[in-house]
Amino acid sequence: MRDVKLHRDAALDLHEQVAAELRRAIATGEARTGERLPPARDLAAVLGVNSNTVLRALRTLRDEGMLEFRRGRGITVTGTPEQSALAERARELVQLARQQGYRTDDIVALIQSISLRRPPDRTTRLRQCSRGHSERPEVEGARSRRYSVS
Repeated sequence: MRDVKLHRDAALDLHEQVAAELRRAIATGEARTGERLPPARDLAAVLGVNSNTVLRALRTLRDEGMLEFRRGRGITVTGTPEQSALAERARELVQLARQQGYRTDDIVALIQSISLRRPPDRTTRLRQCSRGHSERPEVEGARSRRYSVS
């Protein structure tokens, strides 16, 4: 986590900025799966923030499945770059949904309904097309033409 700059005047809280920097480090491979992170106190000293701020960010990442806390062994990276990217997209989805007025249970219900839908197979799509084709109103005076292949 080189060149980490936290902006105290940014709209994002400090703990969210710390968590974002750690996510970036995991996503870029700077912090690899199985690697131990420095103690929160050391991270806080390097970042120039309170250790409780770092601990809050670390707990957020633990809840996302990116980190694992082990008593006596420290904090270990368990997430992969792919998980980090997925977590980032999920955060964006939640933020957008909240801006649109959705509650957490609404978001969960929406995701569950989407995940339960199966994409239609080819025959279903063909049936839908043929139904749509036959439901077109006939034009008055138009004749049906049949072509035969010789």
